[in-house]
Amino acid sequence: MPELLAPAGNFSKLETALYFGADAAYIGGKDFSLRSFADNFSREELEKAVSYAHSLGKKVYVTVNIFAKNADLPLMEDYFAFLYGAGADAAIISDPGVFYASKKSAPRLAAHISTQANLTNKYAVKFWREQGAERVILARELSLAEISEIRDFVPDIELEAFVHGAMCISYSGRCLLSDYLANRKSNRGECVQACRWKYSIRKCDELSDSGWLDMEEDERGSYILNSKDLNMSAHLKELSAAGVNSFKIEGRMKSEYYLATVINAYRRCIDGGYDGIVERELKTAAHRDYTTAYAFGDNSSTVNYSDSQAKGDCDYIGNVKGCKNGNAEVEMRGRFKVGDELEILSPGENFGKSFVVSRAFTSGGEEVDDCKLVQEVYSVPCPYALSSGDILRRRKR
Repeated sequence: MPELLAPAGNFSKLETALYFGADAAYIGGKDFSLRSFADNFSREELEKAVSYAHSLGKKVYVTVNIFAKNADLPLMEDYFAFLYGAGADAAIISDPGVFYASKKSAPRLAAHISTQANLTNKYAVKFWREQGAERVILARELSLAEISEIRDFVPDIELEAFVHGAMCISYSGRCLLSDYLANRKSNRGECVQACRWKYSIRKCDELSDSGWLDMEEDERGSYILNSKDLNMSAHLKELSAAGVNSFKIEGRMKSEYYLATVINAYRRCIDGGYDGIVERELKTAAHRDYTTAYAFGDNSSTVNYSDSQAKGDCDYIGNVKGCKNGNAEVEMRGRFKVGDELEILSPGENFGKSFVVSRAFTSGGEEVDDCKLVQEVYSVPCPYALSSGDILRRRKR
């Protein structure tokens, strides 16, 4: 069965990802990762993360996927030795120099080649296999037919492919817009996501400056570089048949609620098949319009012109910390009141069930009608035996 691989920007998100059914998680350290603005993991936290995942029989891959400069490499050699000693299951690498440093200092640490390496053909995959890479993360620009051809040409390497999440408008993330417009280096982990901005176009000729022209699709303007989100949930069997070993979800910067929703949906899809429940679930968290990108060949409809990000169908209400004497202990993340109907997000049998909040008590025992203190743990009567790690949400009217 293919691996379900999930992102985790911090330890709490790692716990969420593994609880909701991920087989493995990819995380970043404080250095050398392409998501500098995620919380990321200190060395001590990395050791804790690996130990925790292994205790559940699951894996952790660590991103070391910046494009390095000379000054980075001596530090990286020490870092790779640390990762191997900590028991990391693999390092995710995009730069050949970084790969060399990895093999020099930690030759037994598995190397996965990042999608940033732009792996779009079978010879590139074969090259990395011959260098000693155990896995490659394929470029999002590939079709299922091209993936199948790569599998046939290099049968002894693991293939990882993105199945869900944000897409870059540039070629597999190799973007310079952030550098030019905000002096934030996207290929060293500081991307400002300039492709999500609203743009206007300036009309000029040789003799005069004719000013700015708004490119308006509607009153919200035009997002001419804003890609739709990838959603391959209905085509996992085709991906598996093409030879993909690992299904990857994008989102180290995403919320715990987003991760729980998407991972839960894909876990159920892998175990039970695609159905209306999966389709409905993937609309509950914030997302842009969905696309299958280039899985079935050329696609001229991958840009989301209407807005930067759509809202989901549900509000994130809180994390269940436990259940005592028929009361759920809920760490509040979204305001709720007595009389609200809350729905359960869970990897277990309570998934999709709902109940009405009849009473609510603060951690100090005070009864309240309005639960409005963020991260306060409220106690609410619940007819179901909820588990720590479950999430409560409220459907929008």
